[in-house]
Amino acid sequence: MTHAIRFHKTGGPEVLVWEEVSVGKPGPGEARIRHTAVGLNFVDIYNRSGVYPVQLPSGLGSEGAGVVEEVGQGVTDLKPGDRVAYGASPLGAYSEARLIPADRLLKLPDGVDDKTAAAMMLKGLTTQYLIRQTYRVKAGDTILLHAAAGGVGLILSQWAKHLGATVIGTVSSDEKAKLAKAHGCDHVIIYTREDFVKRVDEITGGKKVPVVYDSVGKDTFLKSLDCLAPLGVAALFGASSGAVEPLNLGLLAQKGSLYVTRPTLFTYAAKRENLVAMANELFDVVKSDAVKIEVHQTYALKDAAKAHADLAARKTTGSTVLTV
Repeated sequence: MTHAIRFHKTGGPEVLVWEEVSVGKPGPGEARIRHTAVGLNFVDIYNRSGVYPVQLPSGLGSEGAGVVEEVGQGVTDLKPGDRVAYGASPLGAYSEARLIPADRLLKLPDGVDDKTAAAMMLKGLTTQYLIRQTYRVKAGDTILLHAAAGGVGLILSQWAKHLGATVIGTVSSDEKAKLAKAHGCDHVIIYTREDFVKRVDEITGGKKVPVVYDSVGKDTFLKSLDCLAPLGVAALFGASSGAVEPLNLGLLAQKGSLYVTRPTLFTYAAKRENLVAMANELFDVVKSDAVKIEVHQTYALKDAAKAHADLAARKTTGSTVLTV
């Protein structure tokens, strides 16, 4: 028997329970892995609270790192003992061990340790599709990034800076402003006391930006549209402040023939070959030190409820890892 965090009903952090589970042997196309570290992400709160419905009872988490213990029939590119990580899998990462589709696993290169991998796979792969695919950031671009001191924010700002972009980041406090500035943000707006639309206009000399990366949602989205240059792209990839209200598409015409997209990692990484290509690009920028992954908080896996409470209360910055 092994242990996992499970929830039998949706609700607050208190619904998370540490219980014994039976893992079993891997079936065709599966691998059994023993986790060493698990990533904490805001999407885990959406699953736990019922914002994103799941079939109950359920495990939680879709990002982790560990070692392959056994592979099922038909799995040829992995073997027991391989160090692996993943950031786009069925729920169940909050566990000591689990079965997982082998095509979701990525072999870890030398130079990327397990804790770093658990902190970067979901957030780093998300960054890859946002700035290399959803809107391909290029040298000379000025971009707007909300929650710049968050897990995705710290990776995205460094990577975009590496590509030659000017990064405007929004944060909620002076402490987070320092963090964002240290990770590639050229301009930091403290949105709790500054009008970020006005500041973006000032910073860009009225030109505005070609893309806004918004994971905040309800509190920022309509104002995000006001920061876009004509034909600009609003990439809404989260909703930490709540869901965005239904949008009158006529607004997009009025504000400059804008584009709005609600992308997800699961769509971009659905095909194995795309997932591998995205991961290779991520590993390259991390190994070259163009993007530094910093784990700012760690909690024992069995204390996941405390980690969830701190994340929701905005007490965390950057990446958080649950250790097994």
